[in-house]
Amino acid sequence: MRNEIIRLVNTVSDPTAKKAFTVEMQMFSKLLSRYIAGANDKLDWEKVKSPAAGQILPYSQLLQPEDERALLKQLAVLKVNGGLGTSMGLQGAKSALEVKDGQTFLDLVVQQITHVNASQDANVPLLLMTSFNTHEDTLRIIQKYDPKQVRITPFMQSKYPRIMKDSLLPCPKKESDDKAAWYPPGHGDLYTTLYRSGMLDRLLKEGRQYLFVSNSDNLGAVVDSRILQHMIDTKAEFLMEVTDKTKADIKGGTLIDYDGTIRLLEIAQVSSEHSEEFKSVRKFRIFNTNNLWINLKALKKVMDNGGMELEIIVNPKVTDDGHSIIQLETAAGAAIRHFRNAQGINVPRSRFLPVKNCSDLLLVKSDLYALENGRLVPNEERMFGTTPVITLDDHFKLIRDFQARFKTIPRVIELDHLTVSGNVYFGRNVTLRGTVISESRRPVYPL
Repeated sequence: MRNEIIRLVNTVSDPTAKKAFTVEMQMFSKLLSRYIAGANDKLDWEKVKSPAAGQILPYSQLLQPEDERALLKQLAVLKVNGGLGTSMGLQGAKSALEVKDGQTFLDLVVQQITHVNASQDANVPLLLMTSFNTHEDTLRIIQKYDPKQVRITPFMQSKYPRIMKDSLLPCPKKESDDKAAWYPPGHGDLYTTLYRSGMLDRLLKEGRQYLFVSNSDNLGAVVDSRILQHMIDTKAEFLMEVTDKTKADIKGGTLIDYDGTIRLLEIAQVSSEHSEEFKSVRKFRIFNTNNLWINLKALKKVMDNGGMELEIIVNPKVTDDGHSIIQLETAAGAAIRHFRNAQGINVPRSRFLPVKNCSDLLLVKSDLYALENGRLVPNEERMFGTTPVITLDDHFKLIRDFQARFKTIPRVIELDHLTVSGNVYFGRNVTLRGTVISESRRPVYPL
């Protein structure tokens, strides 16, 4: 394995590029060595406890800050923007998908930050952590935004080689091999990327002491000064936003108490005999939204002292030609155990509105929400606080199929549950109420 990595590095001729690639391969080798040494061993389940009192605080207890403008001078916002959305049939950056009123994920994010800056006379910068899959797309897209309204800085995370499952040897033979031989190693890579790119030092030099991190496809992840004020008041070095589980969230990572330390537990770390207990809401009632608040001075200290070893997530794949491979990834939330006074904040569900599939997209596009300064605002006409449960089958899996099956988005303000199975088409001016189950091969009235 070591020889193959050296060969990969030697395929780069440009000295500057080779130096950067060497650092990346050194980090990858360290991750792979940890995996081979058994760093991904399961936790001792007897030590896994529900979070202790004080480790998770209800959002309702947070106080409104007196001087929001002063707070925002210390804040930067980072959106994880490396996903392609291939599961939805997208070819480019997922953040370029139109999700509401002709606006893309990135359009809405920029509108949100622009509004914060304009209303508070602030200059909160927006960082976009891209991947080698989305970087060029992102550079092209952000040219349309006004830099006077929001300063946008894209930077690319690491690129690691996929490895063969049986031999643990890298799939690519040279650095210039097709993108399919490589992968971005998860959002846990953001700490190393911020540090080695110099971005962390630049933020601190500018006076930014706190970083709000979230996924670009989570439309509920807006700047919240109450959370930032709490972080400052309690001297917490790391905050993770969590929210109550529903049936759709049973596989999501959760916070636990492990030997008296707050930690993130992912389902990949749980043995099969305990997986049902992990999914149950009786013991683990909350899950990680991946909205994170980080003290940058504390992060600088951790990275200067050798960085952090995050739990390894093994992501198995099968290539187009039938080879079994694995990707070794890490999660950003796993860093919580490396910071002092780290806490979870149990936030309202409105701060977790991701679009992971076309069922989510239908909700966002519907009359359940309106847009206000780039953020989704719930429709006050809906009588229930919960959102409808929508399940669309594989006929709706890809964006092109989803768009072909809806002439217009149905009105769902009174919908409780929708299940669609089969080659169903929805016409114009459709209203869905209560529980709707469709298995018909005929179009839903009226076309």
